[in-house]
Amino acid sequence: MLRVLNTVGFVGLLKPAPGTWGSLVAVLVGWAIEHWLGFFPLVIATIAVTALGFWSVRAQLGDSEDDPSEIVIDEVAGQWVALLFPAFGFWQRGLSTGVDLHMVWPGPVAAFLLFRLFDIWKPWLVGRADRRHDATGVMLDDIWAGVFAGIVSIILAGLYHIVFLGMMG
Repeated sequence: MLRVLNTVGFVGLLKPAPGTWGSLVAVLVGWAIEHWLGFFPLVIATIAVTALGFWSVRAQLGDSEDDPSEIVIDEVAGQWVALLFPAFGFWQRGLSTGVDLHMVWPGPVAAFLLFRLFDIWKPWLVGRADRRHDATGVMLDDIWAGVFAGIVSIILAGLYHIVFLGMMG
């Protein structure tokens, strides 16, 4: 059961780049939650998958220093953290549920691409968490990558609205 959970229904067994597959599934499911159910269900789902991930990764790995690439529940947690940032912006503007998906697509796409960038690059706190070499580090590096991706997503959205939309209006 732990393997099914940690591989997110065996998505983590897909090759190559199981982390990217896990992140892709996560952004699609997270985007669907936000689109059809709203911002707050995405917040609840993110908290739940993060707590579940901390428990299940520790239960599977114990004191091992391994970070098996097949474990992708950490990517789901981190990707959903990244997705919370644009989702919050959409929610604030009343664009959360029922809005045509083509109107809000740049946010989730940016969150996905930036999350993968920070998860692979591992700058600063992401790398520090990764170097823990324990179950907590497996989860924390992706959560930090999600925070960084979310912040940069919002910065890029702001720049887009200032520069490109300002030029048109």
